Amino acid sequence: MIRCYVTNRHQGDLLPWVNAAIRDGVDMIQIREKDMETRALHDLVCRIRDAAAGTSTKILVNDRLDIAMAANVDGVHLPANGLPASRVRPFVRVMGCSTHTLEEVLQAERDGADFVIFGPVFETAGKVPVGLDALRSVAGRARIPVLAIGGITQENAGDVVKAGAAGIAAIRLFQKG
Repeated sequence: MIRCYVTNRHQGDLLPWVNAAIRDGVDMIQIREKDMETRALHDLVCRIRDAAAGTSTKILVNDRLDIAMAANVDGVHLPANGLPASRVRPFVRVMGCSTHTLEEVLQAERDGADFVIFGPVFETAGKVPVGLDALRSVAGRARIPVLAIGGITQENAGDVVKAGAAGIAAIRLFQKG
C-alpha cells in the first residue's frame, strides 16, 4: 500500500511529524503549504528534502513547480484546478494530481500523471464525501495508482484498499499527537 503524507503546518510543527513519517517508511511527502511565502516555503522544502535524504521517501511540492525545481526534489502534486499536468510533465520525475471525478482521473492519466489522489472518500471538514463506490469505480478504470484521501483513519484504510485504491493520502493520520 502506497502511503502519502500531506502536510499542514497549521496543525503544529511539521518536522517531528516529517521525521516520524520518514522513519516509518512513508512513500511520499506532499508539502501542501498553499499560503506560505515563497522563501519560507523553499526553506521548508529544503529541510524536508534533507530529512529524507538517503531514504526511499519521495518529496513533492504542491502546485509549485518553481520551488520543486529550485529545491531539486522528486516532483510536484497538482491540484485539480492547478497548472496543466501535460505542461508540467517534462520538468519533473514524479507527478501526482488531485482528482474528484472519473473524468479528472482519466485526464490526469492522459497528461502523464504517475498517480492520482481521489476524494474525499469519507467525511472531512467542509467537503462532501464521494464514498467507496465512487472510489471503486475510479480505481477499476484507472491505469495509474489511485490514492484515497479524505477522512482516512487506521480503521478505514483497509476499506479503501479493498475498494481498489493503491494506497492512501492523509494529513491527520500522520500528524497525530
